[in-house]
Amino acid sequence: MARTRRLMNQINIVPYVDVMLVLLVIFMVTAPFMTPGVVNLPSVGKSAAAVENPLEIDLHVDGSVWVRERHLANGGAPSITTEQRLAAAEFARYVRDHLAGSDQPVVIAADREVRYDEVMRLMDQLQQANVKRVGLLVKHDGAAR
Repeated sequence: MARTRRLMNQINIVPYVDVMLVLLVIFMVTAPFMTPGVVNLPSVGKSAAAVENPLEIDLHVDGSVWVRERHLANGGAPSITTEQRLAAAEFARYVRDHLAGSDQPVVIAADREVRYDEVMRLMDQLQQANVKRVGLLVKHDGAAR
C-alpha cells in the first residue's frame, strides 16, 4: 500500500512568534539606556537682540527693483521710510555698497506675475554680496504697495 503525501496547507508561525518575542525583550532592555534628543525651544519674551529692520526689496513684473528701508525712531517703531528704484545693474552695486560688512536682514517681495527665475537671480546677487540673512515677504491681500 503506497502512502500518498499530503500537502501542508498551514503556515507554522511559531518561529515568527519566537523572533518577535526576542526582539521585544531586546527593545525593552535597551530602551532605558537611550536618551532622547533635547530641543531647546526659544521663548518669545526673552529675546536679547534688538529688533532689526530688514531691507525690503520689491521686484516688479517690469523688471524694476525697489529698495525700501525703514529707519527706527526713538521708541523703536519704524518712522522714516526711504524708497528708491534701481535697475538690475545698479542693484548689485547698491547691495555691495550698502550692506558691506553688516548683518542686516533682507526680505524679498515679488509681484505675483514675476517669474521664479528672476527671484532666484536676485537671491544669487544677494549671496554673491555675502548677505547672510535673506527671507521672502508674503503680501496677504495681493495689493500693490
